[in-house]
Amino acid sequence: MRKLVALVCCAGLVLAGCRGTSPDKAGSAEAPVQVKIMVGGIDKVIYLPAKLTEQLGYFKAEGIDVQLLTEPSGASAENVLIAGDVQGVIGFYDHTIDLQTKGKCITSVVQLSDVPGEVEIVAAGKADQIKSPADFKGRKLGITSSGSSTDFLTQYLATKGGLQNGDYTTVKAGAGQTFIAAIDNGGIDAGMTTDPTAAQLTTTGKGKVLLDMRTEAGTRAALGGLYPASSLYMDCAWVQSHREAVQKLANAFVKTLRWIKAHKPDEIAAKMPAEYSAGNAQLYVKAVTDSIGMFNGDGVMKEEGAKNVLEVLSQFSPNVKGKKDQVDLSKTYTTEFVSKVAAG
Repeated sequence: MRKLVALVCCAGLVLAGCRGTSPDKAGSAEAPVQVKIMVGGIDKVIYLPAKLTEQLGYFKAEGIDVQLLTEPSGASAENVLIAGDVQGVIGFYDHTIDLQTKGKCITSVVQLSDVPGEVEIVAAGKADQIKSPADFKGRKLGITSSGSSTDFLTQYLATKGGLQNGDYTTVKAGAGQTFIAAIDNGGIDAGMTTDPTAAQLTTTGKGKVLLDMRTEAGTRAALGGLYPASSLYMDCAWVQSHREAVQKLANAFVKTLRWIKAHKPDEIAAKMPAEYSAGNAQLYVKAVTDSIGMFNGDGVMKEEGAKNVLEVLSQFSPNVKGKKDQVDLSKTYTTEFVSKVAAG
């Protein structure tokens, strides 16, 4: 009898062990599935939904343990994903296309915005000289980093203005204080950045907005169409083997996007960590006000936008040039998970 009991116990342990090997079982109440997400600049307003989702408690409500990490740029964040150190990235959608040409299948599972949320800022002292991309000739233009989304967009704008790559110089200016310092010390004449950096420069009178891609109208005027940017993208294989976890992430982020649409900028800003305002709550509310319209409210990718991103990259990304017809856009994003989020 004792042997029988022992066998039953052993069998129970074996079964329990087998259950533990299922990727999505970790998402149970007993052991929430753990997901690390790298954000390409967690304090940037363009990526606000990441931290806001945590602040609202939506990850926890879905029974998923999310750890948000941060890198200064999307180009850096994608490298961490490829290395397998994180399971997801909050960054620009265009990285999924660029990576596909390198043989990597990365897909956007939640599209947070249909526009870049970027602005081209001109140093105040140069504003009367730089009035359009055609005036970029001979100028030093700030970008986040080489190979970043701001790099490709800057090249697109300059080309649209009739210039060639050798007509201007791109400078790695980062974001936040490094970007502001570059404007201050003449390291750049103009550059592409986001809020709250843009709000700091315009409020202090150090910079003026040349092109505003925080709105649909401004984006269409600058880029000729939508340019979906902020997204949650993940490795395709991980998505397929952790479908329950991905659905929970989609649930949480779409709830946040709906919450954003239902609240005013000051209410949204109040939910964010105090340090995000850098001691100036009023300025942070302005930053949120200026950029908050970029978020789409439903997490759905617009097909038109995906095609426009491919069009831009096929001209300016060294990896995508000459490979436009080889890119399978259907593998770079999916609406499967966001379409299943319950109405609420």
